[in-house]
Amino acid sequence: MNPTTSKTQEFEEYSSGLLSDYVTAIAWSPDGKNLAATSAAGEVIMWNDADLITLQAANGKSADCIAFSPDSNFLAIGGQDGQVKIWQGDQLITTLENAPAWVDKLAWNHTSNQLAFSLGRYVQVWDAETNDIVVTLNFDNSSVLGIDWRKDGQYLAISGYQGVKIWQTQDWDDEPYILSMPTVSVAMAWSPDSKFLASGNMDRSVTVLEWGNPDPWVMRGFPGKIRQLAWSEATTQLGAPILASSSVEGIVVWEKLEDDSQGWEARVLTNHVEVICAIAFAPNSFLLASAAADGWLCLWDKAQEVSQILTGVSAGFSCLAWHPQGNYLAAGGEQGELLIWSKVLPD
Repeated sequence: MNPTTSKTQEFEEYSSGLLSDYVTAIAWSPDGKNLAATSAAGEVIMWNDADLITLQAANGKSADCIAFSPDSNFLAIGGQDGQVKIWQGDQLITTLENAPAWVDKLAWNHTSNQLAFSLGRYVQVWDAETNDIVVTLNFDNSSVLGIDWRKDGQYLAISGYQGVKIWQTQDWDDEPYILSMPTVSVAMAWSPDSKFLASGNMDRSVTVLEWGNPDPWVMRGFPGKIRQLAWSEATTQLGAPILASSSVEGIVVWEKLEDDSQGWEARVLTNHVEVICAIAFAPNSFLLASAAADGWLCLWDKAQEVSQILTGVSAGFSCLAWHPQGNYLAAGGEQGELLIWSKVLPD
């Protein structure tokens, strides 16, 4: 436990705002111009360099997931009311009605304006250009717990009980590839280079599939279920990204070894004293951020040691997001705080 560090500060507080309830999700637009946030009271707000615009006022129904399209043109939110709402700028242009389903996962294709969102055991894909549902995918085994498009847009992965199903986006009718496991995939993510798919599991394991290799690596020994995963965009000398996984208050960072039979080497990062709610690597960097219920947002230099601890929430943190250029870091709090820090420029 180390609530202070003696190193030079890398980030300083830049701006702050306050929502009326727990901040459920935040996201930067890919062009870096806007930050959007949602709350457990149903608020949707957009921050644009100190201007805070309310897109949706509190309505008593939680808004739970939020994402910008790859061209930054559209903003999608989903939540407790079963609606998927699409804004263009500050104009609400489409509302997809799905009640009584609770929409708590959504993700845009990285190469086109297609939005995938969860509806219980199903995922639907909506196309912004045609304003139509392109396909309905049946996960079947359980409610959908994760959705992630591969970075090249070629595949869509959906996770839940008994593993991950991966559909080819050029032919939705093809049978999905199944990464089968005897547990629940709680968190799931493609690596930015499209080579690997990681699953953090209920049985305290992490599964990593190298695309094209039928034998995944399985790493065990965590204190609890794996709640979050984060891949680095930066790569090691081997040309592989590194993977961070969080369980309870600890983080394990995995680095690919040259010998495939040895798989991935682990190092454990400890500093938090309560459950970690979010982890993310800064763009094109090994700088890792972790936010937790202890009210600390830790920055880990080279994903190895704490270089700075950011605070400013009255209870715990709930979410975080890096600006696409890495110059800003935003985080939400359990009491509605929205904080933005900026990189300290050298003198």
